[in-house]
Amino acid sequence: MECEDWDGLSSDSELLEEDLKDEEEYNYTSNSSSKLQFRKVTSVARWNSGVGMAEVVERKGQLWMTTGIVHSGKLYCSIEETLFLMEIGALLLLSENDESISLETMYQQLAEEKDGCFWELYEVYRHLKSLGYIVGRHGIPWSLKSVKKNTGTVSSEGTSESLEVQSPQDCNSVIERFIKMDLNELKLVFDVYLPNGKFRKSSPGDPSYVLSLIRTCQDLSSSFVGLVADVSINGPTTI
Repeated sequence: MECEDWDGLSSDSELLEEDLKDEEEYNYTSNSSSKLQFRKVTSVARWNSGVGMAEVVERKGQLWMTTGIVHSGKLYCSIEETLFLMEIGALLLLSENDESISLETMYQQLAEEKDGCFWELYEVYRHLKSLGYIVGRHGIPWSLKSVKKNTGTVSSEGTSESLEVQSPQDCNSVIERFIKMDLNELKLVFDVYLPNGKFRKSSPGDPSYVLSLIRTCQDLSSSFVGLVADVSINGPTTI
């Protein structure tokens, strides 16, 4: 799957209208999160325990216009994206041995907090997605358009960052950012965009909100305080 093909899908209004009809028929409600909401189309992904993400091997439906990151021609999902899609019945997750992975197994994986996410953070993600918002990890490019080995830079559209590349292995630095989140510090965690049928990963623009969660103590059962910074207005708003 090439990035150019991906951009074509993102701008196809006919496919978008078809997907919106599908979403209306198979709408997800947060009150039924423990049950699979089966859909007409189910994508397939393989969990990569080394990077704590799922690589999509069979993509169906237009929900991928706003889900996952495109990297070196491949599509990857974070653990929160993977869980959400599994809950709504849109994703079949396989192990590296091509065995089916259950929701319960992924909930246990989330509880270990090894993949840059934890339960309270996932609940925020799930709630925003159920309302139709477009949500991505803060500071993680939606797509990498090119890797130039000669100049040692990675060009990423939609962000102001460039990544230093010393070897092909260094290209994985984008994925590795997902698992380096310090859970006990105030950090911006999600870029949140208003629902937008014309959203493009190659040029997402500035997020409508930037979300941060603060862990008030180190105990796993502690409460959290949400801080939303509205980049289009003045100052932050506490929720």
